[in-house]
Amino acid sequence: MHPPPDPDSTLRLDLESLSGLYRSGAARPADVAGEVLARIAARGDDHVWITLRPAADLLGDAAELARRWPDPDTRPPLYGVPFAVKDNVDVAGLPTTAACPAYSHVPARGAPLVERLLAAGALLVGKTNLDQFATGLSGTRSPYGACESPLLPGLISGGSSSGSAVAVAADLVSFAIGTDTAGSGRVPAALTGTVGVKPSRGLVSTLGVVPACASLDCPSVFARSAADGLAVLSVIAAFEPADPWSRELPVPGPVPPSSYSLRIGVPRDPEFFGDTAAGAAFAEAAERLTGLGHRLVPVDLGPFLAAGRLLYEGPWLAERLAAVGGFVARNPGEVHPVTLKVLSGGGALSAVDAFEGLHRLRALDAETREAWASMDVLSVPTVPTTFTVAEMLESPIERNAILGHYTTFTNLLDLAGISVPAGTTATGRPHGLTFLGPAGSDELLAGLGAAFHGLTGGPAVPVPDTRTPEARPAASLAHPAEARAVLAVVGAHRSGQPLHGRLTSLGATGLGIALTAPLYRLYALDDGDMPRPGLVRSTSGGVQVEVELYDLSTSALGILLTQTTPPLGLGTIRLSDGRAVHGFLCEPYATEQAPDISHHGSWPDYLLSLP
Repeated sequence: MHPPPDPDSTLRLDLESLSGLYRSGAARPADVAGEVLARIAARGDDHVWITLRPAADLLGDAAELARRWPDPDTRPPLYGVPFAVKDNVDVAGLPTTAACPAYSHVPARGAPLVERLLAAGALLVGKTNLDQFATGLSGTRSPYGACESPLLPGLISGGSSSGSAVAVAADLVSFAIGTDTAGSGRVPAALTGTVGVKPSRGLVSTLGVVPACASLDCPSVFARSAADGLAVLSVIAAFEPADPWSRELPVPGPVPPSSYSLRIGVPRDPEFFGDTAAGAAFAEAAERLTGLGHRLVPVDLGPFLAAGRLLYEGPWLAERLAAVGGFVARNPGEVHPVTLKVLSGGGALSAVDAFEGLHRLRALDAETREAWASMDVLSVPTVPTTFTVAEMLESPIERNAILGHYTTFTNLLDLAGISVPAGTTATGRPHGLTFLGPAGSDELLAGLGAAFHGLTGGPAVPVPDTRTPEARPAASLAHPAEARAVLAVVGAHRSGQPLHGRLTSLGATGLGIALTAPLYRLYALDDGDMPRPGLVRSTSGGVQVEVELYDLSTSALGILLTQTTPPLGLGTIRLSDGRAVHGFLCEPYATEQAPDISHHGSWPDYLLSLP
């Protein structure tokens, strides 16, 4: 497993952190570019990159940004933000290989989506590895090597956008562009603990993208948060008249936390291919959705899954061959053997097969209407199980199909989607949750994904509005929202703890995990049947303590105050980033005989240590 970024390096690459550093003058784009280059060098040959830009070029672009936009108020939305591009997307002057060296060519023009990112001030670091010709969901079908997930040694990264996902997960870039035809923007997100945004078909132009299935292809975004993913999407989303697959769809913008209940469909009989730990993790994730105030609706996934099987068992396999068939026929020895085997199946399909497949898909799409009548959003596991690199090499085609069980139907049925981390299973494997909705629901899905990610330790990053002024809706005349507050909870009110329901019943929304300033001690209180921690501010010898943050109305905070009994009360807690928030504190007298558990760092870690 490759080393993570230096823990002493405090540079955070999320959009909000970078914007704050640049605005305050604490860092320049060249400083960030230098740190990114150092992190890449520290990981060595991790198979993430196919082409890295020369350091001098990257640093020169960074310096030019500072010269061009000295005034923070005039800077573009992605000023100085480092990013990567999957190597089936054209960048002017850099080779496009699609992970096949013999296919390599250097385009004179970049894909419109890349040009939009550069115009928005983003810094291109390089081009990333992928399953050859974007055919595969494992990240193991590349002559440039197989990426591993940074989360677990030997675990696949997922594909085909393998390098893009790992570049984000390993904190080498702020975001990365991938593509998603059968799940290539979501499967790697689940396996690397990142967020994968799969836009509505046609929302982002595919001009300059090597096609896999041209009628289904979608550029995608990998980021550390739904907020950052949506911010990038709002830059690259645009109707392109020259693109036959482009559609005029709403350009997504920032979405506040949802204050209304959604009907969320979940599989009536979910399949995990024997992975009981993944099944338990999905059940727990679904339960968290009810804690956000949503209603779960069991639905029959039969027609969805049948549609997904058409992608590799129907005529869309011939569409893959149509994209690169001429090259493959001339250069069979240059094609990865598994990729060659998959593509070769497309040659036996006829025009009759194509029309039969199209008619079958329309019939299945009609069958899904019953499910959509009962739900607003469909939630599924991103992957039903996980595999190591060795396991994938043993059975590359069969296990690839398992990875795509819940993803292959999405573009065929014209759905938008987002995959967000859902923690780990009992066996230590990553688990991801995907939210799906009809085309044009990108904003709604991102808002739901952000709220859920907050419950599982995701970053609480506000969504910046990166749309152009003309794309933004007119100002709302609605009544102003009620005042809000941020609450830090230490123990019994945390997710999964006995009093968490009090928070959710008051409409509190999770904002993620944080650390206090090193000013506190943590004690285990003897409180009868329900063990509880006591957080006390210390005049000396304080430590950082982990807390969960929640957003709630000030009126709800008042109700919570009336529910709190001595020795606990609500006070002010100082966080490690300098913020002062409301939180539960304990009166010192109650800790005189209580064990000091500060060395555990958090209440959940203390509970895990108990016999």
